[in-house]
Amino acid sequence: MLEVRSLEKSFGSKQVLFGIDFQARPGRILGLVGKNGAGKTTIFHSILKFLEYQGEIGLDGQDIRQETYARIGYLPEERSLMPKLTVLEQVRYLATLKGMDAKEIKEKLPQWMKRLEVKGKLTDKIKSLSKGNQQKIQLIITLIHEPDLIILDEPFSGWDPVNTELLKQVIFQEKERGATIIFSDHVMTNVEELCDDILMIRDGRVVLHGPVQDVRNQYGKTRLFVSSERSKEELENLPHVKQVSLTKQGSWKLILEDESAGRELFPILTQGQYIATFDQQAPTIDEIFKLESGVEVWEMCGL
Repeated sequence: MLEVRSLEKSFGSKQVLFGIDFQARPGRILGLVGKNGAGKTTIFHSILKFLEYQGEIGLDGQDIRQETYARIGYLPEERSLMPKLTVLEQVRYLATLKGMDAKEIKEKLPQWMKRLEVKGKLTDKIKSLSKGNQQKIQLIITLIHEPDLIILDEPFSGWDPVNTELLKQVIFQEKERGATIIFSDHVMTNVEELCDDILMIRDGRVVLHGPVQDVRNQYGKTRLFVSSERSKEELENLPHVKQVSLTKQGSWKLILEDESAGRELFPILTQGQYIATFDQQAPTIDEIFKLESGVEVWEMCGL
């Protein structure tokens, strides 16, 4: 288990992390989310001892030292491979630094090449590979030594939809193996799909931490889906309704002021009309992220 206590970090006179506390447990996936500049990569670099910091960081009750690095797999946001080396040379060099011997590498590397659909590339130079295949080699380097702690910084960046699904399968398989996994992402649907727990950072401070479903439930069932013949304008004028939008399925999504508003709206919406759908749900992680990040409506729309 990874434990981080009272983590603080400053660059010169500018403090960027303020008393960060969290745990990441074996066999669970923790999503680290926040806007650009919130402090996510600084947290990762502190865990990896790339930076000096104040506070305590431990893996299974022990301070992370140089000899602990063999238990960690790290995929950086900025991928870095040596272009003139072959795939075999690149993997062998970095896997050896993680404590693997030649026999282990020879046994496991072909399995990973097959698993990530890059068979037949061992003697190819890194610079000759497509960007997607280079990313796969970087992932193999991250995971080939079966690390106890896996840190993935924006792992889905640059992956096409097919390979994104392949990467998700690999992450789930590593979870089943019992690894402790932390990853950062800007796509909240990935976080909601993959993660057991979430850690949300804003301006270097923790604003949310806990199991994903518990975090959603904290906000109450403030999303109401209804099938109604009423117009958008009529729905917007109902009491306790903050926002109305049309879903792809053709029903209306109403954002309510609080969970109790649904009980008040039900008799209003059903008065003289047949309602095929009346489904009240907790907000998605994406909606919570936008709320806690202070994202305005025009930012959500990409305008």
